[in-house]
Amino acid sequence: MARSLEQLQQQYNSIAKKNAFKQRPQGGPRGRGMMGGKPKSAKKTIARLLTYMHGFRLRFALVLVCMLLTTVTSLIGGYLLAPIINKLTSVVTPDKKLNPSVFEKIADRAITKFAGKFFPGGETMKYVLMALILLGSIYCIGVITTYVQARLMLSISQGMIERIRNDLFAKLQKLPVRFFDSRQTGEIMSRFTNDIDNIDVMINNSFTQIVSGAVTLVGTFIFMVTTSWILTLVTVAFIPVLLFGGFTIGKLSRKYYAAQQSALGAVNGYIEETVTGQKVVKVFNHEECCVEEFSKLNNDMRDKQFKAQFWGGVTGPIMGNTSQVSYAVTVGVGGILLIFGKITVGGLTVFAQYSRQFAMPINMLSQQMATFFSALAGAERVFEVMDEVPEAPDAPDANPMDNMKGHVVMEHVTFGYNPDKTVLKDINLYAKPGQKIAFVGSTGAGKTTITNLLNRFYDIDQGTITIDGVNVKDIKRDVLRKNIAMVLQDTHLFSGTVMENIRYGRLDATDDEVIAAAKTASAHSFIMRLSDGYQTQLDGDGANLSQGQRQLLNIARAALSKAPILVLDEATSSVDTRTERHIEHGMDRLMKDRTTFVIAHRLSTVRNANAIMVLEHGEIIERGDHDDLLEQKGRYYELYTGAKELD
Repeated sequence: MARSLEQLQQQYNSIAKKNAFKQRPQGGPRGRGMMGGKPKSAKKTIARLLTYMHGFRLRFALVLVCMLLTTVTSLIGGYLLAPIINKLTSVVTPDKKLNPSVFEKIADRAITKFAGKFFPGGETMKYVLMALILLGSIYCIGVITTYVQARLMLSISQGMIERIRNDLFAKLQKLPVRFFDSRQTGEIMSRFTNDIDNIDVMINNSFTQIVSGAVTLVGTFIFMVTTSWILTLVTVAFIPVLLFGGFTIGKLSRKYYAAQQSALGAVNGYIEETVTGQKVVKVFNHEECCVEEFSKLNNDMRDKQFKAQFWGGVTGPIMGNTSQVSYAVTVGVGGILLIFGKITVGGLTVFAQYSRQFAMPINMLSQQMATFFSALAGAERVFEVMDEVPEAPDAPDANPMDNMKGHVVMEHVTFGYNPDKTVLKDINLYAKPGQKIAFVGSTGAGKTTITNLLNRFYDIDQGTITIDGVNVKDIKRDVLRKNIAMVLQDTHLFSGTVMENIRYGRLDATDDEVIAAAKTASAHSFIMRLSDGYQTQLDGDGANLSQGQRQLLNIARAALSKAPILVLDEATSSVDTRTERHIEHGMDRLMKDRTTFVIAHRLSTVRNANAIMVLEHGEIIERGDHDDLLEQKGRYYELYTGAKELD
């Protein structure tokens, strides 16, 4: 029976939240600008972003100059129309008395002066021709400054984003494993994608438009006031209406876009789950039920998208019509002033133009501020990762351990991932070079935790761990991990050739050494059967190889490292028995003369271990070799004989 819409939405609520950053709500006119999120401390975030401008300050100063020139040329260019119209008006009605504004007088004198210099006589057509030449020159300057501004701002933004991205990636390499274990991969990736992209948009576009809009708003207001303070009051009277309409509709848009995001996340989550589990769907004949459930989610998303798109779409027309009303009233009042000689024809024409564009910066600023603060919130998320506490640095006198043998001793080791929950309790063990130590027990007993402590992925709470008599805390981390090779249950291969993936175990290894390591791991034969042998390109995470083949490459990588200590964490648990035998042959050669720690659910793989540790609830409850433990007829006996299956 198909689930209800409420059940489906509740089930995929977490998926919706997880995927929310992938889609940007599109509020405002033409779907622009209504992005959620506010920074906690805008001043601190801006100050920190400005530190990445080091080396770009001269270019940024030029950007500000170009921005100012672009705005000024746009305003002056528009204003030059006033003296041209006034000149033509004086020809048509020579007896009409004009009352030009201050800027009209300045523009008229400038045009007359240049016209008299370049075109002697200063007749009307020459006056108009000179005015058009000046107008074209001013607009050319505006085009040039706009181009230079765009190029410079692009270079600044990309340079800053490159530095931020480099710093973020470099910080990730210094963070402890605890950081990655406690966070979803998608959450970390969103810092590199969504958050940094938002910062890029803010630096390159939003900041420029905010500054330009503010300058345009101030400049337009000055020209309007000097032209007619009465008409300026009429225009300004409509600003509260514009602001109220913009913020009210914007608030509704954000509300419905948030609902749309939730519905979109639920739909995406359901599709992802259904496509991934398509075999299960078909096996249980669940196709019709899936269609019914998807229809509910899809219909719900349609309704929410309609509301979101409607309110996002009506913003432009409503704000535009309000501006048109303001324009009509302004022109009407201006016509009355013109009759009474309080304004010139040219002044009224230019003022009408300015009154129409006066609302544009206000709308643009309101839209860009949402984007601006959303980007600052994203910057805070990036800086949160940068401010994470890295792994503790090595002590100045840390031991370089030039010739590690692999004698491992753990004494009274106690550890918990969280202070209120102990995972390992008073663990004691030792392993000599060449010995194979196995850990068996229920899931969650602490087997993998022991190997994590050996690598110092986590530091112990109590007790000591020594290698060759030296406390692991006193050994340089890179030296410690260089001398411990790991083969995990979950294989991971990088994009590149087979040769490059094996060489990841030791980057300075020769091709012959890589091939020898592959032979040790029993991987050479299948590699040679690949299309290009060792130069075969691997798909994402080795998708063009079988699970067993990927594991053999991991073993070859470990063999190449020549580390004296080897950790095998359920390396064969996900492969079939035949493949397991191939892998075990490779591992047997790999374990020769190395201290080996083996974690296995299949107890047949640990029969030849020198010592087997049986863990339950973080404690070693039994220890000994295979025969000794069977004689004890305890927990290991139950696991091995099947009297009680392993969880």
